[in-house]
Amino acid sequence: MTNGQPGLRERKKAATREALSWAALRLAVERGLENVRVEDIAAAAGVSPRTYNNYFSSKAEAIVSRHRDRILRAAEALRARPAEEPLWEALTHSLVAPYDGAPEGPDPRWTATVRLLLREPALQAELIRGGAAVRTELAAAVAARTGTDADRDLYPKLVASAALSALQVANEHYLAADPVVPFRPLFTEALRQLAAGLPDPSQA
Repeated sequence: MTNGQPGLRERKKAATREALSWAALRLAVERGLENVRVEDIAAAAGVSPRTYNNYFSSKAEAIVSRHRDRILRAAEALRARPAEEPLWEALTHSLVAPYDGAPEGPDPRWTATVRLLLREPALQAELIRGGAAVRTELAAAVAARTGTDADRDLYPKLVASAALSALQVANEHYLAADPVVPFRPLFTEALRQLAAGLPDPSQA
């Protein structure tokens, strides 16, 4: 780390991890998860299978890691937001930022295939396993910001769980939308509704 920022080595490792994860997802969408080998993923990312194994223990872990890493970056970003910024404003900025630069909407064929891919038991299990870890990190960041205890208090866990549920629902809506819609404003709106206390739309 240099001045609180990751050094060259850390940035290169993060770039390799991202490249492997993206290659795993792209190949799984193109061929089906069962038809993708570790050697294929490594070759697509320009590294050796041994390097792949230094980062991931399974294809499912590689695919899910992009989602997990975004949330971990959001937790770090939340800790760095200005102290005077309201919690939900800071949380929204932090959670949405990793999606900056994302395409306005994917090819409908891509989203249809991803929907099928997410039904894979291995991916579902990995999402559950990884979900507990990222919720813990996000709750810890919320606790640090609000002066609560991430282990003993309900509040940080509730906030983290609600925010991650908003992410899941926005992602499901994004993948199912026809015609396609951009993800970033969809996720932002989901968080806005949470921050507003989910007012009953029938009473508006």
